[in-house]
Amino acid sequence: MSRAAGQGRFRLANQILDLIREARFEPGHHLREQQLGDLLGVSRTPVRMALALLAERGIVEARRNQGFFLLKPFDALHRIEFEVPSSADQQLYEQLVRDRLAGAIPGTLTQSEIARRYDVDRLVMLRTLARMAEDGLVARNKGHGWTFQPTLDSLTALKASYDFRLTLEPAGFLLPSFRADPAALERMRLQHVFLVSHPNIASVDASQLFATDAAFHELFAEFSGNVFLLQAIQQQNRLRRLLEFGGYANRRRVRDWCREHLDIIEAVATGDLARAAAEMRAHLSHAYAATPPVAPEPARRRGDAPEPATD
Repeated sequence: MSRAAGQGRFRLANQILDLIREARFEPGHHLREQQLGDLLGVSRTPVRMALALLAERGIVEARRNQGFFLLKPFDALHRIEFEVPSSADQQLYEQLVRDRLAGAIPGTLTQSEIARRYDVDRLVMLRTLARMAEDGLVARNKGHGWTFQPTLDSLTALKASYDFRLTLEPAGFLLPSFRADPAALERMRLQHVFLVSHPNIASVDASQLFATDAAFHELFAEFSGNVFLLQAIQQQNRLRRLLEFGGYANRRRVRDWCREHLDIIEAVATGDLARAAAEMRAHLSHAYAATPPVAPEPARRRGDAPEPATD
């Protein structure tokens, strides 16, 4: 198991413990992998790994061909929390994101340049780059080196993106073709309730936060019944990924946007689509105001601007 995957296992185990305490589960409760994955915004495989860790500590029991069941009452788990191993990988990951957004590094780097600039060994660098590639932030070049994916890394592009989304996303609720799926809406609500009530949201992995945020916006684009609107929002999510990862250091804002998302979900659930459109407009305006600064165009190196997105 990679070090990054091991860290994710510990973080996810802590999140499952939070859910158990919040839901006040009693011994014998069946902890279903798919249900936990839906709530936490991850697939069943990492959930199974986290549950196996809980089983090693005697908190849950793995029953053959049945799954995992809680052994201890929720009120006996208040003092239990797994310490997430520290990692040089995470430090390098965060530094690369910060430096790219600040315009301190170009869009393409070789492994030698990274190792020299950040004074890290080869294994740390390769693990970090592999994780960034998995998160959709960089891609390996066919020859040598790594390239950051196209992103909103200029003031002009950032404003244009939010203007575009402010025009498009609120309007989706008001289309005659808009149809909400109650089950999908409830799953999305539960994911956000988990984040809002999390006692230590700083421990939630940035990739999970982005997955929840992106899925929220794509869900309502899908409900609109307009495939071109959905494609546009998916493209915007790809472009804003790096910027959002850089902004997750402000965990207070993360709680704020979760609450704003919940307001929109509630409006749709009650059939008040005009309110949902207004709430979405306010949410996007708040998000733009809270966006971390990016380097102004003159400060960036020539040739560093992101490639235009394709249709």
